[in-house]
Amino acid sequence: MNSSQRQPYNANFTQERYEKFLKDLDAGLRGSIAFRVAETPVFLTDDFRDKLIAAGNAIVDTILQPNFKELTERSIPEKWRVANENDHPHFIALDFGVCKDEAGNIIPKLIELQGFPSLYGFQVTLADKYRDNFEIADDQTVFFSGLDKHSYINLLKKTIIGDQHPEEVVLMDVNAPEQKTSVDFYLTQKLIGTPVVSLADLERDGDQLFYRANDKKTLIKRIYNRLIFDEIAADPHIFDKVVDIRQPLDIEWITHPNWFYRVSKFTMPFLKGDYIPKTQFLNQINEIPADLENYVLKPLFSFAGQGVIIDVSQNDIRNIKDPENWVLQQKVNYEPVVQAPDGGVKVEVRLLYLWPNGDKKPTLAINLARLSRGKMIGVRYNKDFDWVGGTVAFMGR
Repeated sequence: MNSSQRQPYNANFTQERYEKFLKDLDAGLRGSIAFRVAETPVFLTDDFRDKLIAAGNAIVDTILQPNFKELTERSIPEKWRVANENDHPHFIALDFGVCKDEAGNIIPKLIELQGFPSLYGFQVTLADKYRDNFEIADDQTVFFSGLDKHSYINLLKKTIIGDQHPEEVVLMDVNAPEQKTSVDFYLTQKLIGTPVVSLADLERDGDQLFYRANDKKTLIKRIYNRLIFDEIAADPHIFDKVVDIRQPLDIEWITHPNWFYRVSKFTMPFLKGDYIPKTQFLNQINEIPADLENYVLKPLFSFAGQGVIIDVSQNDIRNIKDPENWVLQQKVNYEPVVQAPDGGVKVEVRLLYLWPNGDKKPTLAINLARLSRGKMIGVRYNKDFDWVGGTVAFMGR
């Protein structure tokens, strides 16, 4: 991590400035942000930034393989398979833990990946508010690929809206206003003009979808999809009450729901490299490793860390009834590299790509970071800690 940025930041940090920053961040929103935002951004060295980029490029190369769909066909649960799949994901998110290798070098290690959008709107605002409230050097940026705020927003529009009118492109989630990430939904609406709707707001007429706003019925041509099927899986009759979005409909998905499964934990066994932890489908393991303390057991079809077994035993493996739907992955040990006033904090950096129609490959655009003192990254593992939570990484331009 970049000590030339860290030291002056910590020296000038006060709790009063942090509280003012939070108020500034909430200003103009529909309500307070529903997740914890950290006291500090992350500051990356040029060397670590370049390692992240190289690691991401290698993973993207796998997704670009002509046979990638064939490799990942089994990843899509038949219950949630959606018609009219396109040929590439519009979003890719790669989560890397900041770790130390055997030689003592700080390196990124892939934790998870997803072909699904993240906080593409919120991260822009978050970076701006850190700049407004703390001293961030002018030569530091949160963007990749030579982008700045203006060109980033244009790329976001190109990806989500394309050649449609913003009113005909809706951001949709199961119950959008109640989601913890709804702040991102409404900031995205401010940035690019896409209305925010819930699944129950969709109306079907033949193979077309509509929504109503201010007593006006508007045709939907694109859905910026933020819905994860796990969130509606508890109701087996859900599609008796709302539009069955799995059916062939005259809309374009940004991104298509099937890519949530294709680019996921399911992809990890197909990845190789210095920045990839060894990962195997559980049903393809011939011999259980003797050092199980160095592995984690992950279900393929879950999200937000649910179902992960951190301290794996042989009995845990034997008790798995569907081993084809689990992976055994080498444990990634986070290094506490961010210096808080009272010690080190662990870091995860998420690389966020945008892939509009017509582009040959995705563009690495912006990032998201999370700070943790708990056993795992995530809110439920970091209660009652400070200098933890959602943030963004700054790096040299």
